[in-house]
Amino acid sequence: MASGPLRTAGILVALALSVAACNRGGESSTPPERGDKAVAKVDGKTVWASDVKREAIAQGLIGEGEPLDASSDLFRQMMDQVIDQKLLAAEAQRRKLDKDPLAQRRLTAAQDRVMGDMLVETTVADAVTEDNIRGLYEEQQKLAKRSEEIHARQIVLATAAEVEQVKKLLATGANFEALAMERSRDASTRFNGGDLGYFTTDVMPEAYDAALKGAKAGQLVGPIPVQGGFALMKIEDVRQEQPIALDAARPQIVRFLTYDRIRDLLEKLRAKAKVEVLAKPEAGAPKPVPPADAPKAAPAAPVATPQIKGAVK
Repeated sequence: MASGPLRTAGILVALALSVAACNRGGESSTPPERGDKAVAKVDGKTVWASDVKREAIAQGLIGEGEPLDASSDLFRQMMDQVIDQKLLAAEAQRRKLDKDPLAQRRLTAAQDRVMGDMLVETTVADAVTEDNIRGLYEEQQKLAKRSEEIHARQIVLATAAEVEQVKKLLATGANFEALAMERSRDASTRFNGGDLGYFTTDVMPEAYDAALKGAKAGQLVGPIPVQGGFALMKIEDVRQEQPIALDAARPQIVRFLTYDRIRDLLEKLRAKAKVEVLAKPEAGAPKPVPPADAPKAAPAAPVATPQIKGAVK
């Protein structure tokens, strides 16, 4: 069941919409959305499947765009809550609670949230299209500077002398992966044969960066002074950095397009409106700290923001 504040907010929104419907002279029998179905009636007023789904989305039980099976227990639970909201809203109206000044303010606030959400949804839908996603992705790929990627394995040993001993074993035909599993001191790569995967040298410690410049496939590089000893590296492959795939970049692009369009909308609305802030912060008052999961503000230049040039490792 919904928590108290959330349930109350739902009732307020239901009441606000109920009052609006009364002011319009009743409800229409036309489905509010294409393919919508009537799933219940409360004192002659229709409850639509979209009303039930919207309640599930509002409570965070399903995501926007996710289906909600009308035969599921969740659908039945949400439908019961929508019916409860309509009954409570109707009774509140009968008692004329909607005429109370405090109720009017809360109803107005609830309606403002609903209308604001609807405007944002419409604005985002216009911005986050497949053409815009693909266009920004392709623009980023044209601007991206490709680095060189190296696929290497390593064996970390205590001394440079031990590295030279392993080099001699390799020269006689010993297997690099087997020696890594047997002798390497690096716990994170030892048991996969020293495999570091593909990487660009700029993400590696400085000693690796210097030693691997100009390295070629098949080459042994080392000893390299590293934390915990000395590394011997075998270069498996050298290639141009691979671009991130569109599907992998999509969530980041969608977030950018969403935040960018909402920011642009709010900037235009504030520019046209007369906003006067009467509450001033007290001197010495600490600045509010945003929650850890708050989205970062998008910079003005949309080209740089997605930062999708990186390769898929």
